[in-house]
Amino acid sequence: MNGTSDRPRTRWGVFTQRDFRLLWLGETVSGLGNSITVVALPLIAVGVLGANSTVVGLISAAVWLPWLLVGLPVGAWVDRIRKRPLMIACDLVSAAALVSIPLAAWFDALTFEHMAVVALICGTAAVCFNTAYHSYIRIVLDGRDLLEGNAKLQGSEAVTQVAGPGVAGLLAQAFGAVTALVADAVTFMISAVCLKRIRAVEPDHAPDEEHASLRRQIIEGLRFVSRDRYLRPMVTWGAVINMALMGYQAVQVVFLVRTVGLNPATVGLLLASGSTGGIVGALVATRVSRRFGTARGLLLLQAATSPFALLMPMTTAGTGLLLFAMGALLVGIGISVANIVVGSFRQTYCPPHMLGRVVATSMMINHSTIPIGSLLGGVLGDAVGYRSAMWITTSIVAPCWLILAMSPMRRERDLPQVYEPEQAHAKDSSTRASP
Repeated sequence: MNGTSDRPRTRWGVFTQRDFRLLWLGETVSGLGNSITVVALPLIAVGVLGANSTVVGLISAAVWLPWLLVGLPVGAWVDRIRKRPLMIACDLVSAAALVSIPLAAWFDALTFEHMAVVALICGTAAVCFNTAYHSYIRIVLDGRDLLEGNAKLQGSEAVTQVAGPGVAGLLAQAFGAVTALVADAVTFMISAVCLKRIRAVEPDHAPDEEHASLRRQIIEGLRFVSRDRYLRPMVTWGAVINMALMGYQAVQVVFLVRTVGLNPATVGLLLASGSTGGIVGALVATRVSRRFGTARGLLLLQAATSPFALLMPMTTAGTGLLLFAMGALLVGIGISVANIVVGSFRQTYCPPHMLGRVVATSMMINHSTIPIGSLLGGVLGDAVGYRSAMWITTSIVAPCWLILAMSPMRRERDLPQVYEPEQAHAKDSSTRASP
């Protein structure tokens, strides 16, 4: 820890702490770069390579595939090493990989295989960076400031998700989609410089942590999540909703460009509407939880927003663009609130010594369906048409809230704040279905 618990509170809060400002700036700039990548890669695939939606889906899947391949071992491995050098290395590797695409394009040597390899490299770096980052926050901030710091970081993440697609679209419109990746690489370099300047010293690892079996740690995390009656449905819902979200997101750029007939700038602005919902969700999450309770509020908001995903396949040129914007906005609000409620629940509910593994396990399971969804959306786009693919994938999003509604939280106002092993396991055994 950086030992700041005795500092007086000011209206600037954790921003008065130099190390947190650097971490916040680095993560915010890096998040902006990630948001640019999400739009720039499909635009390059479509505009430079003339790719169809299956190819776009494959590239999108390659970005997320590392979560499925290395998510669990990385979660346990990161606990054994120093976080900051790893995060800096991930930024530098991502920057170098992204720069290779413009260089290849300018020499007329860009191929699908090249883009897929870059997507895999950046995806693997993101797995390592994000896993280390969630642990590193506790090193920069002490316990009193942790919740405030997380709120600041999540708010800036929502803002970058709004700005990123718009910036990518405008850059692609003005200078070409390939140039947008140069700006993306620069953001990773800035992030690396910010992390390098942080002074917080990471504590030494305990000997038992260094010699503990990696396999045993992975199994403990999996067992805890799979047996808990609250975490299990949350992770199931996250896996299904991510598959459905990535299904329509894999085809939405091709749908908007080729079916609706939009230019890159308009596409970027439309995609930003979903991220705007993330900001709105961050603003209303606390109020909804206090008014209805964390469990009941989560269910009510999911039931109220998820069905609006069905507006997006109805999109047409002109005023019909409002259908896409409204659908993406409302879905974004629901997902944002769910992420905040579920994330806060994990932090308070899980035993401290299990938190890292529970987070890594949950993220691995939730992210593992993303490449499946990307492939599904891309293949459906070529097989049945882009609008039909949007209909099929958004039809999965609409009823996903029922997974949460069938869990124990439907009978409770608030989610529990403390894990009680005996009570939790007794209730779990009585509600567990036969395989």
